[in-house]
Amino acid sequence: MTRRRKDPLRPLSEEERGILERICRSHSEPASHVARARALLCVADGSTYEEAARLVGRCCGDVIAKWVARFNVGGLAALEPGHGGGPPVCYGAAERERILAEARRTPDRERDGTATWSLTTLQRALREAPDGLPRISTYTIGLVLREAGWSWQKDMTWCETGKAKRKRKTGVVEVSDPDATAKKT
Repeated sequence: MTRRRKDPLRPLSEEERGILERICRSHSEPASHVARARALLCVADGSTYEEAARLVGRCCGDVIAKWVARFNVGGLAALEPGHGGGPPVCYGAAERERILAEARRTPDRERDGTATWSLTTLQRALREAPDGLPRISTYTIGLVLREAGWSWQKDMTWCETGKAKRKRKTGVVEVSDPDATAKKT
């Protein structure tokens, strides 16, 4: 005998049902999204949480109950899995943008003690800034820069991938490669 549902699935709108059915048929969506969509549609069609759990390969209906509760609150955003455990995320979007803003800034020889950025000098500048990040590591800085499409240039400094400054007769111009992201993968 099953327990009474504390948080039953709210009625689906036609748009939500259509999106969930499209995700169920998709071969390119992540498997976690497909499983959640299939379970939600199964519950919406009147199945129990345990039946929906068996349908998507789970052992008990408690997981489905959590998915349903998240869907009731957040809608289709509940298909995206949450944080999977481990330590909490320390550097969110604002901190990442702060790191990139510091890397984009041309270093001041007097204040920063360098003419080009290295991971260590970026770390020092970020730690000493009033709005900086006092515990940032060089590993995190490098990770953020690589995720943003920057790469280390042996004869220069950290710079955006696909962009280079070239000396021409008319002066220095910035050249960009439109296929840089395609070449990275």
